[in-house]
Amino acid sequence: MEDIFEDQHSERPDLAHYMQIIRRRHIHFLVPLFLMWLLIWGASWLLPVRYKSGTLILVEQPSMPKNYVVPNVTDDLQNRLQSITQQILSRTRLLLIIDKLHLYEDGRHKFTQDEKVDRMRKDIDIELVRDAHNEITAFKIYYSAHNPHIAQQVTSELTNLFISENLKVRQQQSEDTTRFIGNRLEDARASLAEQEAKVREFKGLHEGELPSQETSNIQILSGLQAQLQNEQDSLNAAKQQRVYLQTLIEQYRSVHAASRSADGTPTDLAAIEQQLNKQKTKLADLSSRYTDRYPEVANLKDDIAKNEKRRALFIAELNTKGNRVSKTDDGVATPDIADPSQNATSLQQQSQLQANQAEILNREQAVAALKSRINTYQDRLNSAPVREQELADLTRGYDQTKANYDDLLKKQSDSAMATSMEQMQQGERFTMLDPPSLPIKPDFPNRLKFCAIGLGAGLVFGLTIVAGLEFMDQRLHSEKELKVLLPMTILAEIPEIISPADEQADRKKMAFGWTLAALIVVIILAGSAFSYLHG
Repeated sequence: MEDIFEDQHSERPDLAHYMQIIRRRHIHFLVPLFLMWLLIWGASWLLPVRYKSGTLILVEQPSMPKNYVVPNVTDDLQNRLQSITQQILSRTRLLLIIDKLHLYEDGRHKFTQDEKVDRMRKDIDIELVRDAHNEITAFKIYYSAHNPHIAQQVTSELTNLFISENLKVRQQQSEDTTRFIGNRLEDARASLAEQEAKVREFKGLHEGELPSQETSNIQILSGLQAQLQNEQDSLNAAKQQRVYLQTLIEQYRSVHAASRSADGTPTDLAAIEQQLNKQKTKLADLSSRYTDRYPEVANLKDDIAKNEKRRALFIAELNTKGNRVSKTDDGVATPDIADPSQNATSLQQQSQLQANQAEILNREQAVAALKSRINTYQDRLNSAPVREQELADLTRGYDQTKANYDDLLKKQSDSAMATSMEQMQQGERFTMLDPPSLPIKPDFPNRLKFCAIGLGAGLVFGLTIVAGLEFMDQRLHSEKELKVLLPMTILAEIPEIISPADEQADRKKMAFGWTLAALIVVIILAGSAFSYLHG
């Protein structure tokens, strides 16, 4: 039972053992702790200080709503910021700031221009500020320098460069976009004019055959067909009238020839007129189909001329014989005219027949003209599908060019308005919310942080020293260590005899230890407070 109790007691933390170690080694712990802290904290006051100046720049959205004016500049702010940053951090831009503010001029070391540019790039820091939707709403610019006023001036220069460069870049991009669209618009306008010329030329070459004229062609064709029907009806009526007149003339000639033949008058005149009528009828029929150069028409006209000449000679001979004068008893001469009423009737019938033949000729010419016009319009209607396809192929390119032109015209107008907005600085712009700060405390070294680092390093160093000393110490300081060392049971123990002088020495040692610990704590706290107040 006693062994079990001893085992359980051995498993518990031996606080007395640790207290003895603290009593023996507190000086060995406090001195290394303080020295390590003092070394690191003191080094923070020897390192060259650097001051960091910063400013906050807000990315302000366009003042005009996008529903009214659509920006013609890319909305990728991050890429634009990267481009602007590369331009500002270029060698030329940074050298201008370095020469203006006389940066990195150290009498002990002469830096080259490339070294100055590299050092300045390392001293510049740009931090993006994003919202909950991971959109860039602002960004911060920092610059570190050994002089706080120099840091503030350089930060101000960089801020002005970012603001002005953003305006310049946006205006340049907007103007380039407007110029590009304007060039494309001119090309589209020239192409559209070329397409319009082709369509206009096509419509001029195929006037009357276009699909848009199909309705009017149908109406005109219907009217011509109605006119043709009327002309044909009138022509048929005229031909019937001609047949009727020829019948009357034939009957008249038969009666007249019979009456004259009883008195011995020749009957050749009736045969000549009958032949003339037949020839004229045939001539009218041929003229409606052929031209005057056609051989049969020319021969028929020669025959008609010969018969008319014979008829005129025959009538002149009859008039000479019929107009012989016979003297009456009172001496007055009277012409011997046989039946004058019958001659007047014959002449009237002849004139009606001639008028009828002229009407027939006119009607036939009108019918031929109408048929020619009908054929023309019929050909137009027949060629309308072909022309429609050709015009569709031609206008397809025109429509595409017109749509492209209209789209570019709208884009050019919108882009010009957006460019005007950018020139008026109403687009997306950078606004400085916080002016470049004048740093009071150095950004490096952070002496309060160095103080904490020194304290941590001192604790580790002190514990390491104590652990090393305990490890190298071969003395026995407790009964437990003795039990571990001896394999036998301890029967008796001689207590430590402490004299009053030893007790006084221990008390002095403990007092010195506590005093030293308090002093170290006070010094560390004072150093931390001083670091916090003075940087």
